[in-house]
Amino acid sequence: MGVHVMQLPDVNVAVIGLGYVGLPLAVEIGTRYPTTGFDVNESRIAELQAGRDNTREVVSADFCRAQQLTFSANCADLQQANFYIVTVPTPIDRFKRPDFNALIAASKTIGGVISRGDIVVYESTVYPGATEEVCVPVIEQVSGLKFNEDFFAGYSPERINPGDRTRRLTDITKVTSGSTPEIADFIDAFYSSFITAGTHQTSSIKVAEAAKVIENTQRDLNIALVNELALIFEKLDLDSDEVLQAAGTKWNFLNFRPGLVGGHCIGVDPYYLTFKAQEVGYHPEIILAGRRINDGMGVHIADRIVKLMTRQGINVVGSRVLVLGLAFKENCPDIRNTRVVDLINALKSYNVQVDVHDPWVDRTEAADQYDIQLTECPAALAYDAAVLAVAHGEFLTLGCDGIKRLCKEDHVIFDVKRVFPKNEVTARL
Repeated sequence: MGVHVMQLPDVNVAVIGLGYVGLPLAVEIGTRYPTTGFDVNESRIAELQAGRDNTREVVSADFCRAQQLTFSANCADLQQANFYIVTVPTPIDRFKRPDFNALIAASKTIGGVISRGDIVVYESTVYPGATEEVCVPVIEQVSGLKFNEDFFAGYSPERINPGDRTRRLTDITKVTSGSTPEIADFIDAFYSSFITAGTHQTSSIKVAEAAKVIENTQRDLNIALVNELALIFEKLDLDSDEVLQAAGTKWNFLNFRPGLVGGHCIGVDPYYLTFKAQEVGYHPEIILAGRRINDGMGVHIADRIVKLMTRQGINVVGSRVLVLGLAFKENCPDIRNTRVVDLINALKSYNVQVDVHDPWVDRTEAADQYDIQLTECPAALAYDAAVLAVAHGEFLTLGCDGIKRLCKEDHVIFDVKRVFPKNEVTARL
């Protein structure tokens, strides 16, 4: 192979990107190996150095466990590492094409500090082939080193589930891969040293990349199916939840429920796969059809709410609607690619005044990303309609009666998440 392969005790890790994926990973690795957590956001580094995490994924006790972890925004501090893990965001652009800007920037950073014999593992979601076609050439160009002779690569897809307190990093099987058989074995051994759920080593980087991107594509399509069923059942005057519960009594019926599909994974990853499919001459039909259905649910829900208000004699123009929740999922502050914004914008198109309340979301972040000014304390008896868009624990504690107290005597309550009994709300998805 041309260079000496390091042994596990010699590993010195750098985790590039300290968001929902990178920080829990850096903390866990920092309990066993010398680890540098790197992020270009200096305010994020200052926050972490003070033992605070605004994503709420890591608590103070976790920081205390990671005795070998340090944080830095200085590229020079990466030079001591020999095992780099990239966990930067891979979103889509406004044309729904892969946005590799952060991934390329991270690869350039590594190219400036990497040494012979070092290993780079990517965890960011990409399409099959991207690690070796997009990322590795950047490292080669910047470093002047040759892939698989001077340095090596691997891919181990992240499986972090933000807000999940049950399935944590070490509780989820880790898929691993490497650019040579020997490197693949070493990367697998590295992750096996702290992932208690075990690992699954694949034969190539492309297989691992493909496995990741279809995990969420499959889930996206299953939700699209039940969303379409919900649209049909609505026209048939059937309660979709009741139908799904009945169907769920069969042992092999999959338990999916309709809803808004957002976030950094399920609503994004299918576009990475379809982009690559089209690049090689195949036009995917089912995947894109599912995406169209899921992307249209926010508008559909808004239309239903407006129709319900009209039927109850509520003047829609100039009315006030309270949307409870902005995050893409419950008990989580993450608003990346939240599809609640589709619902909000669709309501505003009817000249409705929309107030948005979310106790989990940072007010500045909501304003910066979506130009939404969060309402801190919704007023009592103020709203013509209320929409439970995200099932945060605070909203479940408030209960349907608490939400009704925020509304006028004549009102509509729409339960997107179907957490309240159907006889207590005006309608559910």
